[in-house]
Amino acid sequence: MPFARLTSATTPTCHLGLGLAAVGRPGYINLGRERDLPPVRSVDALRERTHQLLDAAYAQGVRYVDVARSYGRSEEFLAEWLAARPDAADLVVGSKWGYTYTADWTTDAERHEVKDHGLATYERQRAETAALLGDRLDLHQIHSVTPDSPALTDRKLHARLAEAAADGVTVGFSTSGPAQADAIRAALAVTVDGEPLFRTVQSTYNLLETSAAPALEEAHDAGLTVIVKEGMANGRLAGPDAPKALKAVAEETSYGCDAVALAVILCRPWAGVVLSGAATVTQLASNLHAAAVDLDAEQLARLEALAEEPGAYWERRGRLPWH
Repeated sequence: MPFARLTSATTPTCHLGLGLAAVGRPGYINLGRERDLPPVRSVDALRERTHQLLDAAYAQGVRYVDVARSYGRSEEFLAEWLAARPDAADLVVGSKWGYTYTADWTTDAERHEVKDHGLATYERQRAETAALLGDRLDLHQIHSVTPDSPALTDRKLHARLAEAAADGVTVGFSTSGPAQADAIRAALAVTVDGEPLFRTVQSTYNLLETSAAPALEEAHDAGLTVIVKEGMANGRLAGPDAPKALKAVAEETSYGCDAVALAVILCRPWAGVVLSGAATVTQLASNLHAAAVDLDAEQLARLEALAEEPGAYWERRGRLPWH
């Protein structure tokens, strides 16, 4: 498996990855983007920012990068960087299919992405991803599986995904919403010819949204690599927006709120890769300090008390504007 390359890595940051959702397109729901990105978010400006982040991440030991068809031009930007960096052959690359980007490089589109987990969308987006990433694609994930997703029951789709796995691409899925645990457990039950189909799961987990933890532990115990996304709760755990308890622990440790929030996730034995969604090189460097944060039991208890009811968390996330 491609992720076996991560287990043999010795850098302190090898279990921290870089997600390009925030820089592959001009609009996203993260807080603070008006401060983080250039005032003119042209294709060239975000290409340059993405390449800066990739350079910094790789130099600091990050060995997993996560993109998606719906992240604007993230696959394109990554492909260009990979072509210019043949020395980065040990980088593990994951992408996702299931959402189509529809904002046409604007921030005020009526719909920024359209979800479809059907076989036809898979075939189209698999070809689009292959045209850009070719044999550098290690992991292909279904984007945002929910318990009612047809991707959990479509046997023809499962057969095609199994064919991709036989050709050497790891097949995984990501989850979103208040019923993440149900989606994870349903996906764990999907088999093709008696063998489990999925080898990775990527889910939202952070100090405010912890409901998927038992199911993620089950997935880890079943042999899946667990990737954690939205560890910063779309910016709610960063800087001025952080809860008082997080700010207090950050001050005690002399690290940033972001590093502390990500460090809590790294403490979980089932967490294989924790994604940084940094939009600046400075943010990335601060995020990567998570590998050095040492929290005691009392500090962890204070931070764990920040967890919200899942329905409330996702309702608030759904109201975040596209900046």
